[in-house]
Amino acid sequence: MVALNTVELRSEVGGFITGIFFKEGDVVPKGKELYEIDRRKYEAAYQQADANLQAANANLVKAQKDIDRYTMLLKNDAVARQTVDQAQAAFETSKSQVAVAKAGVLSAKTDLSYSIITAPFTGRIGISQVKLGAQVTPGTTLLNTISSEHPIGVDVDIDESDITRFYNLQKRSTDSTFKLQLSDGSIYNKPGRVLAIDRGVANQTGTIKVRIQFSNDDDLLKDGMSCVLNVLNSASGQRVQIPYKAISEQMGEFFVFVSQDTIAKQRKVKIGPRVGTDVVVLSGIQQGDKVITDGFQRLHDGGKITLGGPQQSPGKTAKQ
Repeated sequence: MVALNTVELRSEVGGFITGIFFKEGDVVPKGKELYEIDRRKYEAAYQQADANLQAANANLVKAQKDIDRYTMLLKNDAVARQTVDQAQAAFETSKSQVAVAKAGVLSAKTDLSYSIITAPFTGRIGISQVKLGAQVTPGTTLLNTISSEHPIGVDVDIDESDITRFYNLQKRSTDSTFKLQLSDGSIYNKPGRVLAIDRGVANQTGTIKVRIQFSNDDDLLKDGMSCVLNVLNSASGQRVQIPYKAISEQMGEFFVFVSQDTIAKQRKVKIGPRVGTDVVVLSGIQQGDKVITDGFQRLHDGGKITLGGPQQSPGKTAKQ
């Protein structure tokens, strides 16, 4: 099982932990204050940045007054043109200094806000990895981990041949489509639904990940728990079941050899889910066909065979 949202809490600023405001293992609401890092340095930096902004604004006001004064004097030829140009340049410089000071205030305010770590969403918080007085390195020190639990997901890897089936289940799943069997053998009493199907098939395994979502209002399901996912088979009924080792694959298609007297006949089959060491065959063979399970690697369609006890296995029916 996997939490649909899990975040490792790390600080954006450095310092010493001066406050921890939660109980380990509790559900904390979004926005709740969790940790405090020594704020004195960041409060001082913010006050200094604010003072710098006030000074920059004052210089800008003075520069604007100088322009107004010199412009009026220039109209009466009482001041050189160069003096007006210098006043204009000083005004533009003052505007730039105000912009720099505003950026400094924003940066200092951001650092000050980072000194309080809050819950990014409502979820269950774990055991704290730091204690009061511990020193925190920005972006490195792990403080804690918080996970959402309502709802929760179950990840399962399916064969690429089942992708279409699960896309159809995503559209038309019912209350009985997905059931969970927990590690103690009990059946979880709430149904699931397909939340997401991964973007692509893994080249190494030929499987694709599907995430099934279950409601978890009773907090019974936990992140990392093991379980068995039972999926309703829409093609259930009487099906032939044979040992999986009898199946051979060629270019993405599946085949078996059946014996007809002393002749081996190759049959193309469509296979279903695995059942232990067996596999369900959806089409291609029928009950009573004698399926060759050993030595078929040396056979070809129409080749002669010598029947023996361990060389063939009658297909048997199984309920899915």
